[in-house]
Amino acid sequence: MRRALALLVAVLALLLAGSADARPLPDYDGRGPRPTTASDVALWGPRALAAPLYVVSEYVLRRPLGALVMTAEKNHWPEKALDLFTFDREHRAGLVPTGLVDFGLRPSVGVYFFLDGKKNAVRAHAATWGKDWLKLTLTDRYAIDARTTFALRAEWLRRSDFVFHGVGPRTLHEDRTRFSADKLDARATLQIGGFSAAIGERAFRGRGGPCCDDYAVTFQRAELALDSRKPRPASGTGVRVELEAEHGVDVAGRRSFVRYGGSLGGAVAIDGAHRVLSLTVTALFADPLSGELPIPEHISLGGLQLMRGYLPGRLVDRSALVMTAQYTWPIWTFLDGTLQIAGGNVFGAHLDGLAARLLRMSAALGVRTIGSPDHRFEMLVGLGTETLEENLRVSSARVVFGGTHGL
Repeated sequence: MRRALALLVAVLALLLAGSADARPLPDYDGRGPRPTTASDVALWGPRALAAPLYVVSEYVLRRPLGALVMTAEKNHWPEKALDLFTFDREHRAGLVPTGLVDFGLRPSVGVYFFLDGKKNAVRAHAATWGKDWLKLTLTDRYAIDARTTFALRAEWLRRSDFVFHGVGPRTLHEDRTRFSADKLDARATLQIGGFSAAIGERAFRGRGGPCCDDYAVTFQRAELALDSRKPRPASGTGVRVELEAEHGVDVAGRRSFVRYGGSLGGAVAIDGAHRVLSLTVTALFADPLSGELPIPEHISLGGLQLMRGYLPGRLVDRSALVMTAQYTWPIWTFLDGTLQIAGGNVFGAHLDGLAARLLRMSAALGVRTIGSPDHRFEMLVGLGTETLEENLRVSSARVVFGGTHGL
């Protein structure tokens, strides 16, 4: 009896298995069966290497932030915040608290003010961390037409935590010193499409330290950006060229200089319009025309732009060459993730002393809000190394959390 029952169960299992194999697989996405290709197999290696980044992006950033955003939308937090920090129904004017922590430098807290008219836009930012850390920025933009903008901008900064490691490609992290200074930058800018021209004045007054003497210069600056990429939500594939040139003259007539350079980059959209891989090469130069070139007018790397694994002003010399690979991907509706790996360094006049053994590496991983660069929130973790002849020893660690602005 038991053998007969076991035989019956086995036969039923075979029949059920056969019927399951005979039933066609459901086509849930409507794309039909797709055979495994050689490219699918080739992608397993890159996917395995990118798995840690995916885990961080998906489970440390996107999902927690997604849960937070859904909670905020459910409880109408954005509307309440807009009503709290703006003065009118159209939300054209408001006052927003800000803060920034950049480990290795002193933190700051402040307020950001905005006022939008039909053609005029005013932005102001004030920040502080005591009497030795003060910053005031004011910008007034007027839209002449859809492609033309005229802007007045002034910024005054007092800090006691500027870093200086010396001049040249071989400076070490252990060479770090700090100094205090006041900086003033005032300019008028006319922008027509991708071209902009500015005239203004910069002043620097050191307050102790081995870095720099006092000076003030008037300058004329021109920038040109040609970009074949279309604004979002279009594809991010394309080519971008940037050129810049600046001429400065000491108001005391002691010295004059030029700063110039540019970058060439290409970008490819991967798996959709917003996952973008880009590669950019940048070369920058600073040359005295008469007198000595002030240290603050040298080329410097680190901070918000090139070689982000270093603090601002970490690398200083007469020229720089940097190659940057960057991957940008969407994390949420208003958040992008960025991974940046850069190689390069500063060098003498016209890349004098350029050699492979003097190259450094910088890496940075972070998230940032999309939209206007006037004020954006950013979280970033970065690392910087010494030169190749120092075995690319990791010597710099950087963590940024808070609001950055480009107004």
